[in-house]
Amino acid sequence: MAMTENEILSILSQTGPLTGAQLMEQTSMEVLALWQTCRNAFSIQFKTAGRRFLRLDRNVQGYARLSPSIRREFLTFTYVGLDSQLEELALRADALEREIRSISLAKYKIAENSVISALAHLKGRDILLEKACFIIGGDVVYDMSHSVPRPEKSTGEMVHGSDLDIIIVAEDDVAPEIIDSLDKAIHKRKHLLLVNDREEIDYLIKSFSRVREQLKFDVFSSMVACKILHEGRRLYGSARVFQTVKRLLEEVNIPERLKLLEQRAIADRAAAEKQLQNASGETDRSEFYNLFYTRAEEDEIY
Repeated sequence: MAMTENEILSILSQTGPLTGAQLMEQTSMEVLALWQTCRNAFSIQFKTAGRRFLRLDRNVQGYARLSPSIRREFLTFTYVGLDSQLEELALRADALEREIRSISLAKYKIAENSVISALAHLKGRDILLEKACFIIGGDVVYDMSHSVPRPEKSTGEMVHGSDLDIIIVAEDDVAPEIIDSLDKAIHKRKHLLLVNDREEIDYLIKSFSRVREQLKFDVFSSMVACKILHEGRRLYGSARVFQTVKRLLEEVNIPERLKLLEQRAIADRAAAEKQLQNASGETDRSEFYNLFYTRAEEDEIY
């Protein structure tokens, strides 16, 4: 049963500022109805930690949306409080900001250690360090990782929040048997990490030839591949290969094309929040549901 605005105000007056998820637990309300009630209450304030950034999503017209989704931002990254609690609201949001940065750093270290371990006793290690680069993308590079439990895509096993997107770009002349050994070594680390630590690595190995094909930016999979390479940070391996990847992206104006998509996503988000805030239960909101209830908060990698 939905609570009234006054009942929510009463809860917040007793508890102090709460995240959207904590408030949903207190009220037992459906998340969209709770978000609408809070957004429409003049005496309720929002304070959000972190930042928004571009995602590419097959289920969104034009593919561009902002992440976190409206729902995820409200539940995980936003504190809700009263006008009389502004100081405490700011303090809790600041603490949350530090926490998500800490989670992001910890996940970066997990990814780095996993790659180092995978390469430690690998034949061809020296060749890979010279001719391949390990690039991390996704939530980690935006300092927006979270630890909210979610099911891993292939097994359904619960994992700790954001996955670790790792792209390995290798020069075309790296021997296939070295690439195959690398693939097996990383897959082993992926399995051990999932079983022992409930962390998910999503990785892909590709050649420079494959990167050049994807620079066409002409289909969804290529757009996602370019976005991850553009946002990605060097995790391990050759700085020269990493710099070459970034140069290739610049040469075909990928950063500018992604910026245009981000601007579209910002405009769509503003329109969606405005209309969802004022939508009644009988109104068809399907045009904007996919910006509130996204199917996933992680990128597929290609």
